[in-house]
Amino acid sequence: MTEQPSGIRVWYRPMRSRDRDEHHRVATPLELLFDLCFVVAVGQAAAALHHALAEGHAAHGVSSFAMVFFAIWWGWLNFSWFASAFDTDDVPYRLATLVQIAGGLTVAAAVSSAFEGDFRLMVAGYVLMRLALVFQWLRAARSDPGCRPAALRYAIGISAVQVLWVAYQWLPLGVRVIAFVVFAVLEMAVPVWAESRGGTTWHPHHIAERYGLFTLIVLGEVILSATNAVKEGTAEAGHLGALISLAAAALVLVFSMWWLYFDRPGHARLVRRPTMFTSMSWGYGHYFIFASAAAVGAGLEVAVAYDTGTLHLGAVAAALPTTVPVAVFLLSVWLLHIGPTNECRPIAVGFPVTAALVLAASFTPAPIHVAAGLAAALVVLTVVVTHGEPSPA
Repeated sequence: MTEQPSGIRVWYRPMRSRDRDEHHRVATPLELLFDLCFVVAVGQAAAALHHALAEGHAAHGVSSFAMVFFAIWWGWLNFSWFASAFDTDDVPYRLATLVQIAGGLTVAAAVSSAFEGDFRLMVAGYVLMRLALVFQWLRAARSDPGCRPAALRYAIGISAVQVLWVAYQWLPLGVRVIAFVVFAVLEMAVPVWAESRGGTTWHPHHIAERYGLFTLIVLGEVILSATNAVKEGTAEAGHLGALISLAAAALVLVFSMWWLYFDRPGHARLVRRPTMFTSMSWGYGHYFIFASAAAVGAGLEVAVAYDTGTLHLGAVAAALPTTVPVAVFLLSVWLLHIGPTNECRPIAVGFPVTAALVLAASFTPAPIHVAAGLAAALVVLTVVVTHGEPSPA
């Protein structure tokens, strides 16, 4: 094949599969910008959840948060796996990625209206993200004959589901939740259908790094939310001591969540069992890790409002918005990084037991402090029982 002149290759490169065993593969500046812009949407979703919980609309708030977070997470996930396999970093690729970022920011701007039942702007931003990715898949199909069957399936499947999302806003309110679940399942079925024609060459270490970076950013958003809540709470006289104590417990809780997620290398399972089921379950399962981590920020804001007396909820109702997502986070990390059959039995048993105890902490006089202590104890357990063991590959 004749090489293109170097001047042309600066702005355009054929979109071919990258080497799955490429050394020193790390996140690019464009991927980091993508993450930072998408965490804006995560912050908006967490803030809307907090307001719904504070007003006593827990069921509506949680269901709306789950739907909104799916739009954010699915846009991020699809970009990340595509980039791992086909990132050419040329001008068309960058422009298409910037369009996806614009779609993500539109989703962020639409969070409040979506919580009120108006999904028009959110659907517009979401469809914009997805159609930009269709363009990328068509580029891959044109340039890489080996991945063409899978790439065309991706393009066809994504396009078909977007037609359903456009029609979603005209559905009767009574069937929207059911329709959302059906459409979301169809979205998640597209990669399964496409990859069955030949898997794309995503890079396990790169994917694990991308997921880890997004986890870090979401945890950072939790700290920001809790800090802002404590700052606002200090304006209320007579609550400084309680807020300092709560802030310390919140930090211990977030630090423990970070430690437990990153204690085991994220790529270990992807390398050890490189099957489609493993990659799909690991990739999809992170919805619960990301969503629960983001929800912890909303829960801590509720806890601050309760301690300052500005929230008129019962003690248990004020504790559950924090303890439930922490328990979900622990169970999700256990299933994705540890596993119930892990040979280190104290860890394999410790995660679900701690999750159950964190839920039980909701009924104690100091639920956030108890939950933080339990999470810290689990960190100590993992350090003690794995001392001297080689790190997983």
